[in-house]
Amino acid sequence: MHHHDDHHHGHSHDHSVTGANEKKVLLSFFLIFTFMLVEVVGGWLSGSLALLADAGHMLTDAAALALAYAAFRFGRRGADHKRTFGYLRFEVIAGFINAITLFAIVIWIAYEAWQRFNQPHEVLAGPMLIVAVIGLIVNVLVFWILTRGDTEHVNIKGAVLHVMGDLLGSIGAIIAAAVIYWTGWTPIDPILSLLVALIILRSAWKLLVKSLHILLEGAPDNATPAQLKDYLCQHIEGVADVSHVHVWLITSGRALATLHVRPKLDEQAREVAQAVEHELLTQFDIEHVTVAIDWNQGKQQRSKAQHATSCSLENIDAQALAGHHHHH
Repeated sequence: MHHHDDHHHGHSHDHSVTGANEKKVLLSFFLIFTFMLVEVVGGWLSGSLALLADAGHMLTDAAALALAYAAFRFGRRGADHKRTFGYLRFEVIAGFINAITLFAIVIWIAYEAWQRFNQPHEVLAGPMLIVAVIGLIVNVLVFWILTRGDTEHVNIKGAVLHVMGDLLGSIGAIIAAAVIYWTGWTPIDPILSLLVALIILRSAWKLLVKSLHILLEGAPDNATPAQLKDYLCQHIEGVADVSHVHVWLITSGRALATLHVRPKLDEQAREVAQAVEHELLTQFDIEHVTVAIDWNQGKQQRSKAQHATSCSLENIDAQALAGHHHHH
C-alpha cells in the first residue's frame, strides 16, 4: 500500500525567483556576447593569446548563459504523459554541457600557448590593454547583475563561475599588456593564458561533479538514506522500522524520496506516514515523498533473528540495494 496524502509543495516562491533569474541571465548574455565579438577582433588585431583565450572563454560563457536561459524556459513547462517530471532536468544537462565545453577551451588554450612558447608572436600592447580594460568593466557589470538575489541555483552558479573566470582573464590580459608595453617580454602572454586556463579548469571540474551527481540520481549532501533512517527512527514515536530508502535530486534544490515504513501498530499507519512526510519536508527539504507501509500482520511468524523490530542503521546499504525487489 502506498500512502500519499496531499502534498503542500513549496513551489510558490520559485516562479518569482525563476523570473528574476531569467532576466539576469538574458541581460548578461547580451552584454557578454557583444563584448566577446569586440574581444575576438581585438585579440586578432593585437596578436594577443591572452585576449583570444579570454574571448574563447567568453564564447562558452555566452553559450552557458544561452543554455541557462533555455533551461529556465524549458523548466517552466509542465509535466506531460511522456515526461512526468516536466523538463526540470534540462537545466542540469545545460550545466553538464557547460563543463564539457570549458574542458575543450582549456585544451585549446594550452595547445595555443605551447605554440607561442616555441614561436613567439608579436603583440601590440596598446590595443590589447584598451580591450582588456573594457573587458574587465563588462565582466564586473555582469558579475554584479548575476550575484543579485538567488545565487545557489546550479545554472546561476555555473554562469557566475564563467564570469569569474572571465574577470580573472581580463585582469591577466591587462597585466600581460602592461608587461609587454614596458618590457617587451612577450612570453608573459601565453604564461598568463595558461593561468586563466587553470582557473577555468577548476570551475569546470566543480560544475561537472555537481551536474553528474544529479544526473546519476545522487542523494543531497544533507539527506543520505542513512541520515533519513536515523532521524525518522529517533524522532517519530510510532516508527518501528524504516527500509528501502531512496533519495535523489531531480534538479538543483529539488529532492524526492521513496521509503518503506513499518509502524509499531498497524492502526497508526496513517499518522506515521503523515509524520514522515512532514519531517522530511521540514527537516530535509524533501518536498515529494512516497511512503509505502510495511504491515505488521503476518510478520509475527517471522523469527526474531531477522530483527523484525530493528530501527538501527545496520544493513542500510543492503536495504537500499535490495529496494528493487519490494514486496508490498
